[in-house]
Amino acid sequence: MKDKVIATLQLMRLDVPVGSLLLLWPTVVALWIVNGGIPPYDLLVLFVIGTVLMRSAGCVINDIADRKIDRQVKRTFQRPLADGRLSVGNAIVIFLVLAALALLVVLELNLKTQILAVIGFCIAVFYPFVKRISMFPQLILGLAFSWGILMAATASLDQWSFEPAIILLFCSNFFWIVAYDTVYAMVDSDDDIKLNIGSLALFAGSHAALLFSGLNSLVLVLWLVMGFVLEATTTYFVVLAIIAALFIYQGYEAFQEDNRAGWFVAFKSNIWVGTALFVAVALGVPPA
Repeated sequence: MKDKVIATLQLMRLDVPVGSLLLLWPTVVALWIVNGGIPPYDLLVLFVIGTVLMRSAGCVINDIADRKIDRQVKRTFQRPLADGRLSVGNAIVIFLVLAALALLVVLELNLKTQILAVIGFCIAVFYPFVKRISMFPQLILGLAFSWGILMAATASLDQWSFEPAIILLFCSNFFWIVAYDTVYAMVDSDDDIKLNIGSLALFAGSHAALLFSGLNSLVLVLWLVMGFVLEATTTYFVVLAIIAALFIYQGYEAFQEDNRAGWFVAFKSNIWVGTALFVAVALGVPPA
């Protein structure tokens, strides 16, 4: 029983909070922006719970789709479905439970947000299959992981029109996700080639590190513009300088040849980028 519980937690990635935090920080930043400061606590709690549930559900459906592939990849062969600790039937039940719980959260939000939630759910379910037919799965992940920004805006304002800062946040977040998932894909490039799995890292080839650093530079520019749009204080731009330093570090690791461990560390350091972005907005944007 204990082994099943541990395997279930691993299937949902609750033992590895990196993905949840990467998904959560931009969503919380969006809530902060549209509410002109600290958002209503009930709304904040709903989005935190909903984000964790949807990220876990996305991981489960990803592992169901990839169970045979995961067995042949160095980084993933010990996942619960790949090594047989859980069956596909177990995983489907877990997925349905997570989806039902996420639905209960969404039903507490307005109709516009519910519509967006359905679209976001479809994108998340579609994502694991994109790498089988395309070299650009990172683009779909960029949409899936940015969707909470739009939902935060509609949940707060109950309108379809999005203010410029939210559009800038959505676009910058999209490119940021494409960037960090590209360096993440660099870790698995040798396995992906053997398994005929597509990724932007393989598409870019020897220019993958350059693509990664270029996308990070674009993200930084968009966050800089967002700061001016929000009439941010000096604090915002100081924290942005810290993010720039993190991006420089990531670029250094990315340009090292055959540096799987360094690329993975560069990917995980984006937790601190997300944290810094939240701090920049929370402390550097005057309340409305």
